[in-house]
Formats: sequence, C-alpha cells, structure tokens
Amino acid sequence: MKLDVEDLDSLSQLAMKAAREAGRHIQSRVEGELKIETKLGGSNLASQVVTEVDMESQNIILEILESSLDQYDLALLTEESEDDKSRFKKDFFWCIDPLDGTLPFTEASPGYAVSIALVSRCGESVIGVIYDPVKEDLYHAIKGQGDFCNGLPLDAKPKTNYLTLVNDRSFKKNLHYTEILKSLEGFACEQGFEGVKTILFGGAAMNAIWVLRNSPACYFKFPKREDGGGSLWDYAASACLFKEADAHVSDIYGENLDLNRVDSSFMNHHGILYVSDKSLAKDLEALLSLGGA
Repeated sequence: MKLDVEDLDSLSQLAMKAAREAGRHIQSRVEGELKIETKLGGSNLASQVVTEVDMESQNIILEILESSLDQYDLALLTEESEDDKSRFKKDFFWCIDPLDGTLPFTEASPGYAVSIALVSRCGESVIGVIYDPVKEDLYHAIKGQGDFCNGLPLDAKPKTNYLTLVNDRSFKKNLHYTEILKSLEGFACEQGFEGVKTILFGGAAMNAIWVLRNSPACYFKFPKREDGGGSLWDYAASACLFKEADAHVSDIYGENLDLNRVDSSFMNHHGILYVSDKSLAKDLEALLSLGGA
C-alpha cells in the first residue's frame, strides 16, 4: 500500500502518542522495584538486560498502533516479540524499541528512550519518533518534512568548539579504544577544535539524539563477526531524524543503513556512523577504517 503525505502525518501522530504514553509509563517505574532478566542475543550486558517494563511499554505502544496495521496494511517488527518476517512482504513496517537503553533505565540514569519508526520494505525510514522520558522531550521526523523537538524545528548546527564522541559504555572495552581516542583528538586538532569530549553511557536512540544536541559530534559502531552492534529498531527512528536534519547517517563504510536486513535483525555486519556535520563524515570514515572490533 502506498502512503501519501496525509497518511504519513496521521501515522506520525499515532507514533508520537504511543511513544509519549509508553515513555511516561516507563518514567513512572524508574524508582520502583524491578525484575531484571537477561535474554539471548548481543555480546554485552546492555544488549541482554530486559525488565517487565520493556514488555509493558511494548503493550502500550501496540495498543495504540494496532489499528494502523490493517488500515494501512503495515507489518510489525518489535524488540520484545518474535520477527514474523512480514516486513519482507508489506510495503512498510513499524520498527519499535519499546525501551531502548534498558541498562541505564535500571540504574535510573539518563540514556533510555522509546524509539518508533516506520520503515519501507527497501529499508528506508520515513517516520522517526524518539521520546526521552527523563527530559520529556519528543523528537519526530517525517521524510521530506524536517525534524522537530516538542513541535519546534530541531537545530543541529555546530554549537561547541570541541568534537564530542558519543557511544555506549562497552566502547571502552574495545581493544583499540586508546588508539581511536588519540586519533580522534588529532583529527579534532586538525579541524580547529579544542579537543574531544566523550559521552559513553547511553542507549542507541539517545546516543543519536546527543550527537544532534552536541554538534559537532559523532557516534559509531564497528563491524564485527558476532551478533550485536545494535539492531534495526535501535537505529531506524534516528536514521530518519538525521536525514531530515541534513546530518550524516550511514554504515561505517558510508553506505545507506541496511534497515531491513534479510538474514538478521542485528547491525554487526556493516556497523553504523552518525555525524552531526556532513563536512566531517568522509574524513571520519577514513579515520575509523583504521579501527575495528
């Protein structure tokens, strides 16, 4: 089914409502007692930890989006349910992470969010919604219509005189961490920045938001053989936001993100690269080709 501008607007309103309601529920559970479990998949604790709040959030989202599945003939891919492969048969699918950054959530620290995207069968996100329950900020973008925070245009222009490296905490365990950081510091100096600052504790959705909020900034994941490197639902919403902000989003090689990967829902095969300033992207691609996992 083809979707026109009016359809996309209606669907984005539904996604924003779902993200906001789920996010408010998540925030109401921050100080409460949690049953924390681990699940299969991924290569670190952040990708394996799960709570009952993940499923509660998913149920809230699906209750709001359910009617759209039949009305617009949409498929569904969500983190806490089995992939039924319908995303390969329908023209579009909802791609949902009901609680991205579960580990910081369990620690009651910033870095968790609700992430909802509408993705085409060819792997392009046409709607992206991210809700930050901590600050109660709602980010959204629709293809060709720009991106917004709480209904106001999102400004991703450079704001600082240093380069910010955003990543998750596992990046410190990378064998090349010290070397990469040193190379980034050299790169920052060459670009006329005062140095490099780091934000290394968020989930994928908020990491992407922090890149836009701390421009000039970058966020990347190296390719690796084992499963991990985030999943489709970790990047689908932010990919739409970045494109509408005229920022750079790609795999680590500069190619389009594979947001409807056939053989897996993980993104370990090509990695990811988010850069707030497109003028820095090519040089960062070359620099990061020296590192790896």
